[in-house]
Amino acid sequence: MRIAQVSPLYESVPPRGYGGTERVVSYLTEELVRLGHDVTLFASGDSETQARLVPCCPRSLRLDSQCVDSLPHHFLMLERVFAVADSFDVIHFHADYLHFPLSRRCAARHVTTLHGRLDLPDLPPLYKEFQDMPLVSISDAQRKPLPHANWVATIHHGMPVGLFKHHDVSGGYLAFLGRISPEKRADHAIEIAKRTGIPLKIAAKIDKADQQYFEQVIKPLLDHPLIEFMGEVQDDAKNVLLGGARALLFPIDWPEPFGLVMIEAMACGTPVIALRRGSVPEVITDGVTGFVVDDVDEAVTAVAKLPALNRGQCRKEFERRFSSIRMTEDYLSLYRRLSGRPV
Repeated sequence: MRIAQVSPLYESVPPRGYGGTERVVSYLTEELVRLGHDVTLFASGDSETQARLVPCCPRSLRLDSQCVDSLPHHFLMLERVFAVADSFDVIHFHADYLHFPLSRRCAARHVTTLHGRLDLPDLPPLYKEFQDMPLVSISDAQRKPLPHANWVATIHHGMPVGLFKHHDVSGGYLAFLGRISPEKRADHAIEIAKRTGIPLKIAAKIDKADQQYFEQVIKPLLDHPLIEFMGEVQDDAKNVLLGGARALLFPIDWPEPFGLVMIEAMACGTPVIALRRGSVPEVITDGVTGFVVDDVDEAVTAVAKLPALNRGQCRKEFERRFSSIRMTEDYLSLYRRLSGRPV
């Protein structure tokens, strides 16, 4: 098939550090190429891919000090996409809803995977107007605020099975990996570590929008012998960090659409202790790949139960449910259905 992948421009594909959406776009794009499909990737110019790359800005916008407004770059990308739209069997958008008015007026087959939270009050009127747009959710939980949108599939994320190494034996610490922001609750992770007396390694990105929150709320909590703040880390360091952890702490306080870091931990054989929010009960099999808890008190109790879990089983569940091969096969089935081809 001739397939276009349209990525956000905030990060490269794949991203250099933190960046869930662009990372998934990369996994999907490369697997499609490996399977012999003709794939064109619309992304930032510093992206790396085996597909045909159409650079839509010189570098990822987060790393471009000259970028003040990201919208012009995305509109220019959409113009390039629709200028050649009839050359694709399907166009797969990952850049939210910006393309909706153009897609409505274009005959090309298309689908949009929504990667973010949908519980915002501004969104229902938009999705009511554009009910003709075929949408993919990355978890069933993500759909709940917009039950009447045009959902055509739920496709859980996946990643290459060889990207992260399985670690049979854990180290003596807990891990927090992701982004410093109020909804990710690094403060909860710190509290859990202090109450259990187990060291915590925090590897996290700090966006400009969250710098004040970090300085006022999180930074004062880091001055403790059990807590180590590592900053943002690359994939190699992430593999070592997650693989050596007793557990990944995922004490979120928001409706997480998916949570890629949970399956990254599972790929390393590392169980996850996560609060029951958003996609968590869909991703974590309670008592097998981790523990799904309702509050910090239950998370503290869950830490004591970690020895009962089998790290090898965590890895097997990752391979069975969350490989990039499975994800790509799910998308291919959808592409064929949208384009009228046999499944």
